[in-house]
Amino acid sequence: MTDLKLAVFDVDGTLIDSQDFIVEAMLRAFGHMGVDLPARADVLSITGLSLPIAIARLMPTLSKGEVAAAADAYKTAFIALRAEKGGEAASPMYPGARDALVSLSQRDEVLMGVATGKAKRGLDHACAAHDLDGFFITRQTADTHPSKPHPSMLLATLADTGAEAAHAVMIGDTTYDIDMGRAAGFRTIGVSWGYHPAADLVAAGADIVVDTFAGLIPALDELWGQA
Repeated sequence: MTDLKLAVFDVDGTLIDSQDFIVEAMLRAFGHMGVDLPARADVLSITGLSLPIAIARLMPTLSKGEVAAAADAYKTAFIALRAEKGGEAASPMYPGARDALVSLSQRDEVLMGVATGKAKRGLDHACAAHDLDGFFITRQTADTHPSKPHPSMLLATLADTGAEAAHAVMIGDTTYDIDMGRAAGFRTIGVSWGYHPAADLVAAGADIVVDTFAGLIPALDELWGQA
């Protein structure tokens, strides 16, 4: 048995408010292809899934080739937006996010990681823009794992850190995060400020849903105390 505690964070919608980037890039991608533009709420509903799966779910009438083309168009649009708006720094961190990460990093028994639907390149840009590189001992991305809610990313965080699932918590804003955490044997915390409603997170089985980052560390301590 190990006393290590592991907190794994989603990124978009949990740590970083990137919804304007995501929606605009998706609208540009579909506009480039000449297909009907999805509603903003629909785009946000699939945030967190791996890109091809997200696009296929958003536009189920597209062929496999069209999904691949849309994914490429999205990546191109996102890179262009990054250049136009000054990089990932244009997507702000949510209030209190950095303070929570700093506080957790000061605990010797706590390790932190990331499990995100972003590709490694996008995560690297986000971490560099927001000076997050020193916080996370394990960083899992969509380009090396099956899409959420498959537990592969979280199982890799356990392998990287030596922590046990019983002492690990997944923190995210979507039902995909909650489902992934439960599939990996993690406890789960939903955050209400992201892309899926709090009621959906509760229905998915989140152990706790918090409304601000001020409530995150007490929620983590509560779950770790139950382990």
